[in-house]
Amino acid sequence: MEYTSLGRTGVKVSRLCLGTMNFGTQTEEKQSFEIMDKALELGINFFDSADVYGWGVKKGLTEEIIGRWLAQGNRRDQIVLATKVHGQMKDGINDRGLSAYHIKRACEDSLKRLKTDHIDLYQMHHVERTTPWEEIWQAMEQLVQEGKVTYIGSSNFAALHIAQAQCEAKNRHFLGLTSEQSLYNLFNRMIELEVIPACREYNMALIPWSPLSSGVLAGKAEKNTGRRGQDQNQEAFKSKSRQLEDFTILCDDLKESPADVALAWLLHNPVVTAPIIGPRTMEQLTGSLRALEIQLDDETLKKIDAIFPGPGGEAPEAYAW
Repeated sequence: MEYTSLGRTGVKVSRLCLGTMNFGTQTEEKQSFEIMDKALELGINFFDSADVYGWGVKKGLTEEIIGRWLAQGNRRDQIVLATKVHGQMKDGINDRGLSAYHIKRACEDSLKRLKTDHIDLYQMHHVERTTPWEEIWQAMEQLVQEGKVTYIGSSNFAALHIAQAQCEAKNRHFLGLTSEQSLYNLFNRMIELEVIPACREYNMALIPWSPLSSGVLAGKAEKNTGRRGQDQNQEAFKSKSRQLEDFTILCDDLKESPADVALAWLLHNPVVTAPIIGPRTMEQLTGSLRALEIQLDDETLKKIDAIFPGPGGEAPEAYAW
């Protein structure tokens, strides 16, 4: 396993992050335990979750499964544990968002479900435009002072939101955001315009979610019970069949699987810290490690860009002189 710093912090995380969104919904608890055991054995020390995961069955279920796994042995100090806050967890009007009222309650609830006394990386799952940054940072500072949270991260933020957050944090002499978790894969490269430059400027970790576009980049379409078998993903296979065909041919020439090349492409970007792999099965987990060994040369990267064009580079040069 390879490790890198979590942004500008001193803590080291694995170059692959274990996403747990499938736990409790697509993957039963016993198999979820086995996947986490294997991930730890393979050297993956970065685990990501969210308070709302388990939706469709029970919000909070995924955190509960992780908590029961952590309670089985001396594992808590072996992982960097990340979770998120923002989503609607209960029926009350204040049971969502980033108000100090909700952040405090949501953190306490996550700690109970995770059966731990601290969260290593507490991420804002979405920007909250109606709550001032003074209030958000006051709530987060209190959690840090109480030892319940170590680092703060964002998810699905625009570059503007990152800049606003960091400026206010600096005014408060607070560390601020250490990471941004964004949708980023070969099909979705919009963050190259401004979010990636912002992460580089503020020396933040970039944690791509859905690195395989819900499995579409894994290769040939298959009917199954996972996310690749969902109707919208079957439509994605049809609408993007030419790109996927060209990409498969390129990967065949490289003698590598499309999923591994797609992950390796993300890892090639120096701003990317750790793509989130969300294995539904043990095979998907162990197969992901091959991506760490693949080196993509300039010619191959140009071919990938031709198949999956990005936004044209960084702003403003991407759309102006």
